[in-house]
Amino acid sequence: MKDSKTLYWIVTGLAAAFMLLASIPDVLQVPQAVSIFSHLGYPAYLLPFLGTAKTLGVVAMIVPSLQRLKEWAFAGLVFDLIGALYSHLSVGDPPNVWVLPVIGLALVSAAYLSYRRYASGERSPLVRISLSDTAHGPRATKTVRS
Repeated sequence: MKDSKTLYWIVTGLAAAFMLLASIPDVLQVPQAVSIFSHLGYPAYLLPFLGTAKTLGVVAMIVPSLQRLKEWAFAGLVFDLIGALYSHLSVGDPPNVWVLPVIGLALVSAAYLSYRRYASGERSPLVRISLSDTAHGPRATKTVRS
C-alpha cells in the first residue's frame, strides 16, 4: 500500500505541476498564450475560463477529500489535453509544438491510473478469485486481470 501511495503522490505532483504551469499563462492572458490561441482559431476570451478550469482541476486532483470531484477533474483535464492535441494537429503544427499535450496526457493518465490503484488498495494488477463448489467437486482458482 505504501508503494502505491508514494507512486500516486509522485505522479500526481508531476501532473499537477505540469497542468498548473500550463494554466497560469491562460489565466493571466500572457501575450504568447493569446497568440497561440489565435493561431489555433480560438477567441482570447476563452483563455481565462480554460485556465481557471485547469487550476480548479489541479486543486481537485491534489485535495484528498474530494473523491467524486477528483474523477471529474481527471476527465476534464484529459478532455482539455485531447482538445489541445487535436487543435495543434488540425492546424498542422510540427511535433515539437504538439508534444506538450502528449506529455500532459501521459502524466494525467498515469496520475489517474495510480489514483485508482491507490484508492482501491490494490497491490498487484492480478486479482485472485476463488471459485469453489463444495458440493460438486474440487476448488478451482482463476486469475483475472483488473
